Amino acid sequence: MKNDLPPQARPRLVLVGNGMAGVRALEELLKLAPEAYDITVFGSEPHPNYNRILLSPVLAGEQTVDEIILNPLDWYAEHGITLHLGSTVTAIDRVQRVVRATGADGQVIEAGYERLLLATGSLPFILPVPGKELQGVIAYRDIADTQAMIDAATQYRHAVVIGGGLLGLEAANGLMLRGMQTTVVHIAPWLMERQLDETAGQMLQKSLEQRGLKFMIGAQTAALIGDKDGRVMAVQFKDGREVPADLVVMAAGIRPNTALAESAGLLCQRGIVVSDTLQTVTDPRIYALGECAAHRGVAYGLVAPLFEQAKVCANHLAGFGIGRYTGSQVSTKLKVTGIDLFSAGDFMGGEGREEILMSDPYGGVYKKLVIQDDKLVGACLYGDTVDGSWYFKLIREGKPIHELRDRLMFGESSLGDTGHQGQSKAAAMADSDEVCGCNGVTKGAICKAIQDKGLFTLEDVRKHTKASASCGSCTGLVEQILMSTAGGDYSATPTTKAMCGCTEHGHQAVRDAIRTQHLTTHEAVFTQMAWRTPNGCASCRPAINYYLLSTWPKEAVDDPQSRFINERSHANIQKDGSYSVIPRMWGGETSAAELRRIADVADKYQIPTVKVTGGQRIDLLGVKKEDLPAVWQEIGMPSGHAYAKALRTVKTCVGSEWCRFGTQDSTQMGKDLERALWRMYAPHKVKLAVSGCPRNCAESGIKDVGVIGVDSGWELYIGGNGGIKTEVAVFFCKVKTPEEVLEYSGAFLQLYREEGWYLERTCHYLARVGLDHIKARVLDDAANRKALWERLQFALDGEPDPWFEHAKAQVDVRQFEPLSLD
Repeated sequence: MKNDLPPQARPRLVLVGNGMAGVRALEELLKLAPEAYDITVFGSEPHPNYNRILLSPVLAGEQTVDEIILNPLDWYAEHGITLHLGSTVTAIDRVQRVVRATGADGQVIEAGYERLLLATGSLPFILPVPGKELQGVIAYRDIADTQAMIDAATQYRHAVVIGGGLLGLEAANGLMLRGMQTTVVHIAPWLMERQLDETAGQMLQKSLEQRGLKFMIGAQTAALIGDKDGRVMAVQFKDGREVPADLVVMAAGIRPNTALAESAGLLCQRGIVVSDTLQTVTDPRIYALGECAAHRGVAYGLVAPLFEQAKVCANHLAGFGIGRYTGSQVSTKLKVTGIDLFSAGDFMGGEGREEILMSDPYGGVYKKLVIQDDKLVGACLYGDTVDGSWYFKLIREGKPIHELRDRLMFGESSLGDTGHQGQSKAAAMADSDEVCGCNGVTKGAICKAIQDKGLFTLEDVRKHTKASASCGSCTGLVEQILMSTAGGDYSATPTTKAMCGCTEHGHQAVRDAIRTQHLTTHEAVFTQMAWRTPNGCASCRPAINYYLLSTWPKEAVDDPQSRFINERSHANIQKDGSYSVIPRMWGGETSAAELRRIADVADKYQIPTVKVTGGQRIDLLGVKKEDLPAVWQEIGMPSGHAYAKALRTVKTCVGSEWCRFGTQDSTQMGKDLERALWRMYAPHKVKLAVSGCPRNCAESGIKDVGVIGVDSGWELYIGGNGGIKTEVAVFFCKVKTPEEVLEYSGAFLQLYREEGWYLERTCHYLARVGLDHIKARVLDDAANRKALWERLQFALDGEPDPWFEHAKAQVDVRQFEPLSLD
């Protein structure tokens, strides 16, 4: 649809709703016919278009609001779009073709239209129970709700989330990570009952309970109890039970927001009724899409169908008139970091259907495939979702699967020898295969954009193709395509991203300047690199302090005040202001004498909790700050560095010394590694593990460095992470002797110390620089490997134990003295 008219003479398109669905329709329209309309957008929120899917990572503290903005204000201006933020449309005059809105300043705004697009989304369902109007009772739909939860987590302790679906679990996980004791109330017999069968739902609950969430399954809320100030204080159930609640989040479902459409006389049944061209059946000048629309009786709440609708709607608005929306197959993934869950199609079984099951409760893996008439019609995966997109493709295409039947459960990689699972998946894909289900982006489209536009970062690919820009579940696959297409030019993270607001320089630029200009103090960095803030901030000062010390050991000046509170106190501060102390136990091995000292200290200083950690150490929780120096001295064991960006633990099994399956002495190897590395500071915390045989009881496969004993020596793995987001370590090399284990592991860790960015885990460092880079520096270059190992030994030699060498470690002991009230 070409239109050479000036903007004021073009037909007017008004979009009501500045969310993901509506703005995606504008993006598609601008691609097809950039000058077809004079466009006006009304958004009730004060923010430009943002990725609502990523609100849960914002709540969990993994991303910021700025990082989830999809279309900044400049985008609207660039395309000549009139944007009214904080403005709610209150009426549609279909006769005069005018919409009326109340602006952010309370003034009435009118905008005429030739075409009107309604993308008003949905409203949260608020349980009609007494007390629903109390302070502290909120829904979870937008940035304001997210910020309210973040604020509540800084003031209150108990949270209750009503609803165990996708949104409720993401909210609960985020609140728990913010430090709140969180209970999920779900009326159904298992979690996510619309997306999971009972087995997968119970496995999900068990995994979340291990993280610290509490659940009340089958419970029905009767009332919310308030305090004298009008704030919620408890949730009461129909069976008479009560649980404390300083915050109640309603996540019990959504309803299409159709009030505006209904007031304008548009037909609404489970949403605004639309045709296959997304035109309302009442008025063809008015379109509707997204969560507010009902197409063939279905209102979709997931992003992929909404974006499919946006393409068809834009096609019709542009005057091409050939696109039709006929409905969508949908898949579900949970955005709780570290939990892998996928479902698609109809996986509940039934008459005429066959189920193929694989269940490994101990390993946390469950797969259920449902077949009907020689076609895959449903899939439910928990714990291992790597083949989710392949199963989804089979479901959508509806192809016969009899030739794949005996290998179907084992995934796409079982169809042939494709090498490394991650890279082979991208390599085995055809250009027509879909990579990003949310945005309908194929491998071919990504490759073409990389080649034609010279893209070399993930952010570039997101910007130009939208792949990985929505739910993020395809990020790994997009990065694989980027690596294989861009080759050596690939960069996982733009090096130009500023460290903080104090400077325009990124982490790599600062590291390079410290090394090339031989900078040894904060002041030198600030001066040489023209820092905007003379003394830096809480974000950049710790990073610079680490870069100085790791680049110029024994020469750079440590600044204890540039370390976080835990590193200044050499103990972990807890939510109640007390501290935890974890003494070091070499390889997890201890003695009766050490255990007696720990027990005596716990009794003497009335330490309320003594707990064994996942890293085989003893944690004393609830230590008063003024007691810390005495506790250290009386325990008499080295610092466990559990508070620091440093080596935490080397976990071991009993190995060949005791185990009948053990092939190597893993305990001794673990003790040797820990003694060699225990004073090592790093960009982030570092954890190691040594397993005495391939049974891998020490969980070496999810550690920063994992060592596994085999008959002929040791296998080394790097880049694992068992934290919030589980990353499986990749095979690095095989060596024969314990001395080689020390040298190769130490060389890798020193390379990470010298090249890693502050607060970057080894898995992210590995993703950024690539395995080939690390192998070239450590495995292929023997001289450089030995040099790295020697530099690490030089840096660690004489490094003080802060528990027993206060002065040398620059520990300010005055911080432990209680304040006098006299």
